[in-house]
Formats: sequence, structure tokens, C-alpha cells
Amino acid sequence: MASLLIKKVLNNNVLIASHPEYREVVLIGKGIGFNRKPDETLDSEAAEKLFVLTDQKEQKNYIKLLPYLENDLQTVIISAIELIKQESGEQELNEHIHVALTDHLLFTITRLTQGLEIRNPFLIETKTLYPKEYGLAKAVLNLFREKYVVDLPEGEAGFIALHIHSALTNKALSEVNQHSQLIKRLIDMIEEQFSITLNKESVDYMRLVRHLRFTIERVKVGEKVEEPEKIANLLKQEYPICYNLSWKLIKVMQQTLRKPVFDAEAVYLTMHLQRLQKKIK
Repeated sequence: MASLLIKKVLNNNVLIASHPEYREVVLIGKGIGFNRKPDETLDSEAAEKLFVLTDQKEQKNYIKLLPYLENDLQTVIISAIELIKQESGEQELNEHIHVALTDHLLFTITRLTQGLEIRNPFLIETKTLYPKEYGLAKAVLNLFREKYVVDLPEGEAGFIALHIHSALTNKALSEVNQHSQLIKRLIDMIEEQFSITLNKESVDYMRLVRHLRFTIERVKVGEKVEEPEKIANLLKQEYPICYNLSWKLIKVMQQTLRKPVFDAEAVYLTMHLQRLQKKIK
């Protein structure tokens, strides 16, 4: 059991302490700073369920948010991150979530109190792309309803899910957002080409979104898939509309991701589009 030396009490829920392993850390927890004074010692056992921000930049950014956070809101955000951490199991959360999610929820609550509407144009895509994270985000909405007595709109579950996915995968939120926006754009192109509106609750829609997601992920890491040449020629002749559309989609991927896309992706995408078109007919 390590002994921590309190350096500074920021408020009832946050203090800065000296840690034998991590040096200066920010400890966050309900009531952790209550009646505490600098130079007092704190057993690490007391910090067992607390968050430790080891990165100096994250510390500074979190401290900057504190003056804008009322205690009740801060407490429920801390509980929300604890919930996400527990439900994520073995997967470790990037500690940036403390700053990013706190900042986002503070902004959301401020907008709601001003009577401003919050819309999320990528909600359906996010829900389909990241079902696990979306489920956790819905649990966060329930927590806010119970503890903070505020009804966050469902669109918020989409935004929170992206923050969770970012923290679980160590991807920048901008990259996660880019993927959701790109998939929405590709789906819009498919709907326009086939003159349809896809049922966003259907299995076909879910399969299409996941296929596009895995294609994007392969492109990002440069993973090559084998091209079955005979099938490529057959698809080009038999399903020219689907084949041409698949290339249009691939060009958009290339422009957005700034990475080359292997020709074989057009083959697999054509097969997927043809199955979808056949079901529509």
C-alpha cells in the first residue's frame, strides 16, 4: 500500500497528490478532497477506485475545466466514467476521456439550460457501427436521469458513444467522427443510386454499414485483400450499375482517407451492393 502526499486540494472531488510511481497526479473521486489539507498523507487504498491522470497536459486541461463545473455535475460525470470503465471489462480507457467527455457534457448541459436544441445527424450510423459503445452511452443517459435529474436527448447517446469508442481504441475523436460521416455519405450515395430509403433498423442495413466500416479499417492500415480476377470480370459484365457504384464509393473513400484502396475492395463491395439491389427488387 503506497502513501500519497496531498499537494493541492482543488475542490471536494479533486486533489493533486504526489505518487511514488507516477509522481504528480490528479485524483478524482466523490468527496476525496473534503476536509483535506496540503502535506497530509492519503493511503493508496483510498484511491483504489479513483482516476489517476498521469499525463501533464491532461492534468492541466482537466484543471482548466474545474471552475465551470458545479459539484453535482462533476460527481455524475465521474460516476459515468466509472460506469464506462467497469462495463468495458478488460479494455483500458485512454485517460483523455476525463477531459474530452467532461468538456463535451459541460457544453451539452449548458446548451440545454439555454433551451437550445441538440441534433445528431450521424446517430443511426453510430448506433449501427458501435453497438457496444452505444449501449454504454444509453446507460450514461440513464445515470444522468437518476442522479442529475436531466433528460439528455437520444442524440447525445451517439456523441457519448463516439467518445467511448475513441477512449477504447486510442483513436482521436476527429478520426472516429470522420469514419461516421464518411459512412453516412456513402450510404446517401447508395440510396440515391438505387432510388430507395434503406430501413435503418434492418439486418441488410447493418450488414452494409459494417461492410463499409471494415473496408475503411482495412484501407486505413493498408491491409490487402486478394482479387478474384475471374469474378471481377463477371461482375463488371453482369452488374455494371453495382460495379460502377462500388468504384464511385471507393473514390470517395480514397479522397477522404487519403489512402489507396485495392481493386479487390470493388469486387466485394459490388457483390454486397448486388445482394442489396436484388432484395430491393
